[in-house]
Amino acid sequence: MAISDFIKGLFTTTRVKEAAGASAEEDGWRRVGGDKGRDLSPMTQARMQKLAAHLWESNNIANRLIELKTAFLLGEGVTLQVDDPEAQAWLDKFWMDPINRMDLNLEKHVRELGLFGEQLWPVFVNELTGHVRLGKIDPSQIESVICDPDNSAVPIGVRVTRPNGRKKLFRVIYNGDDEDLFGPGACRMRDAMKDGDCFFWRINDLSNGRRGRSDILSSLDMADAYEELVFGEIDGAAQKRAVVWDVTLKNATPEEVEEKAKTIQPPGPNSVRVHNDAEEWEVHTPDLKAADADGIARIARNHILSGSTVPEHWFGGGGDVNLATASSMGEPTYKVFAQRQRFLKAILEEVAKYVIRQRLAAIGLIGMENDDGLQPTAVFPELTAKDIAKYAAAFQQVVVAVTQAVAAGVMSEDTAVRLVALTAALLGLEIDPVEELKAAQAEADKRREREAFSLPPLPPMEPLPAQPLPVQDEPQVKGDE
Repeated sequence: MAISDFIKGLFTTTRVKEAAGASAEEDGWRRVGGDKGRDLSPMTQARMQKLAAHLWESNNIANRLIELKTAFLLGEGVTLQVDDPEAQAWLDKFWMDPINRMDLNLEKHVRELGLFGEQLWPVFVNELTGHVRLGKIDPSQIESVICDPDNSAVPIGVRVTRPNGRKKLFRVIYNGDDEDLFGPGACRMRDAMKDGDCFFWRINDLSNGRRGRSDILSSLDMADAYEELVFGEIDGAAQKRAVVWDVTLKNATPEEVEEKAKTIQPPGPNSVRVHNDAEEWEVHTPDLKAADADGIARIARNHILSGSTVPEHWFGGGGDVNLATASSMGEPTYKVFAQRQRFLKAILEEVAKYVIRQRLAAIGLIGMENDDGLQPTAVFPELTAKDIAKYAAAFQQVVVAVTQAVAAGVMSEDTAVRLVALTAALLGLEIDPVEELKAAQAEADKRREREAFSLPPLPPMEPLPAQPLPVQDEPQVKGDE
């Protein structure tokens, strides 16, 4: 099946007649192909994942669309941080667990999330210590996703078919009690999911859809066509360099032309060709319109890149781009990357909350996970290098301006601190304006108290009159007697 045929059939619906008998929906379950959701058919979903993996391996543009985003998102590495020292030790042990090895495997998780559109991580918890380990199930093994009957946007379970044919039903993890999060119907359904708990993440989906989609789904067909175009141009390069000698015999009979054609040989390099005025030799080269192929290739490439919001000059097609336009053209791409980075940040923080929650449950302190000191934060690298000099100059100008405005009585101190905090955020420093103003006022009060209770300065002392230095006689040295 060609990739183009696959793309055409992605959204083709097929009517399936249900067999006689009781419907699974009577028990609160929904058939994947029987509702009117926004998902691809199971066969098409699996086909999409296979093609995405194939193009990632064999197609340069498809590979870079995935790898470029992964590199920008993770860059110099990611860490989990929490204020409580003991909870930090729990997160560190989870992060560096020999099986988890998130420092190594996070890159694979992010790559495969963009490639397949979803990730399924079963969890394994040590009942004595609460230590958490993550597993991995290939998205191709996902058979169906079960959603809350009262809220189709919330997946509560995932049914998978293992390579050995065994089916398992996992319960999707939510940090909270089921009774507080779901209705009675969803709670009964989750109670029947006995094969374990899992994290299930999906991207490029809709609220009433159950499955995720690949980041390069819309580019599969065009990326394959672009690759064929490039290979065709390479194969035709030899033909573009070929030449044809055209020999004209004046006043020759057909027999003479035929005889000449049997004996004539093309001249070799540095050879000498002698003939009379009855022969004319001309060289013809094929005009295959190479410039037209270049334009077509650029159109195809830009069509692929535009679907992923990536500028042309990131893929070697500079065009008429200069430094100024290149900086502005990258802004939409950074916004898209930042959006995905926020999603990954939420994923890791949700996993970290679960790790802390299981540890607390093991020592009988369940319920404390909502304390302020136990709220984890995933720290990601900056997407781009900041122009420190530019932001520092802007910070100085803002500080001077708000100081003058407060002194003139046209701006409150609260507003001034908020403006300073906004400028400091450009330098990577997050400031809480309310707390910062309180701290500044407290330090100002302390300075005033120190000045009030400090000893008065001593009066200046009059300089002593200069005294002439005593003149000493030079020592006399006895000579030899």
